[in-house]
Amino acid sequence: MNAMKPSLSRRAATAIALSATIMGAAPQALAQAQRDVDWTTQKCVRYKEAYGAAIAKRGKTGLSDEFLARHDAFLATNCTAQADVCPRSGKELELANILVLMSLNGGLSSTFLPFACRKPT
Repeated sequence: MNAMKPSLSRRAATAIALSATIMGAAPQALAQAQRDVDWTTQKCVRYKEAYGAAIAKRGKTGLSDEFLARHDAFLATNCTAQADVCPRSGKELELANILVLMSLNGGLSSTFLPFACRKPT
C-alpha cells in the first residue's frame, strides 16, 4: 500500500500542476475572447487544452486505438457527444483520472466528461 502512495501523489501533483498551467494562467486576451464564445465551446476548448497537455506530457503509450478513436470522436463533436470513452487499461484509467482532476480544477462539471463504461446488452 505504501508503494502506491508516492505514485498517486506524483499523479495528483502532475494533474494539479498541469491544471494550474493550462486552466489558470490564460492571458487576458484569451479570457476576453472566451467570454464571446458559448459555454459549451469554452468547456470543450478547456478540455482539449487539458487533453493536449496531458498527452504531450505522458504520451499515448498504453492507450488503445479504440480509446483514442472514441475520445477523438467526442472532441470532433465539440465535446457534445454522449460519454462513450471507456478506459480499460491502467494507462487509460490514469489518463482519465488526470483529465477528471484537470477538468474539475478548470471549472467543468463531471457530467461534461466523455468517460463511461456501459455493460454490454
